[in-house]
Amino acid sequence: MLCNLCPRRCNALRTDMVGEGYCRMPAAPVAARAALHMWEEPPISGARGSGTIFFSGCSLGCVFCQNEKISHQDFGRPVTVERLREICLELVAQGAHNINFVNPTHYAHVVRQVLEEPLPVPAVWNSGGYDRVETLRALEGRVSIYLPDFKYLDPKTAERYSAAPDYPQAARAAIREMVRQTGPCRFDESGLLLQGTVIRHLILPGQVNQAKAVMDWVSEEFPRGTVLFSLMSQYTPWGDLSRTPELNRRLRRGEMESAIAYMQNLGLPGFCQERTSAREEYTPPFDLTGL
Repeated sequence: MLCNLCPRRCNALRTDMVGEGYCRMPAAPVAARAALHMWEEPPISGARGSGTIFFSGCSLGCVFCQNEKISHQDFGRPVTVERLREICLELVAQGAHNINFVNPTHYAHVVRQVLEEPLPVPAVWNSGGYDRVETLRALEGRVSIYLPDFKYLDPKTAERYSAAPDYPQAARAAIREMVRQTGPCRFDESGLLLQGTVIRHLILPGQVNQAKAVMDWVSEEFPRGTVLFSLMSQYTPWGDLSRTPELNRRLRRGEMESAIAYMQNLGLPGFCQERTSAREEYTPPFDLTGL
């Protein structure tokens, strides 16, 4: 396939064995872990966990990525589409409240095939927010829950930290499309999310104004109660930050408190992560579990 799934639109050749695009991945799926995950937002993890499937490779280039073993170093195991469907059903049998495709942007064609026949639980699209509207439209009716990041509204910051100056424009368009597809959040009787969009933002060191700008956009763009907002404070210095030394520290308490207060003043419904989440052990082990 000649791939234009993500906003980079590489038009790169991806065969079942070889990937020449920015994501470096072949057309056939490569994954690093499939297991129940308890550390998503409460209405997604619930009591039994979200059935997460972590894809290898990435169409972004975030210098601070805590999943760099799979996103930058491409660790993972090739699996067939048929096996991927089996893995989804195995996770459901283990009690997963939903099936959570993590970093799926460059495997949108695979997710679409897996979901040709609906799963018995909601399907979650858990992406960095760097998605093409055209790609998302091909998933309409198959994905029940969208869980995108919204990292930046400033192109220069997006270029410095994720090598994607067009990220703000792409993410805004993608999130609008996600909300159009899902409509307002809808829950079951126990409070689990059945359908809707949850927008995440990871606070970065020295970037509280960026967090506030993102929250302003969400508040102005969507009527109250349409989406949920997840303000994340789990940032942990990771990888080679020599070119971005300003990121080589944890968040200060004042940065977190300022962002949380701003979210509360806006009246954004959603979640605020506790400071104790900023630990390396919250990154799952990428050891081919469940594949």
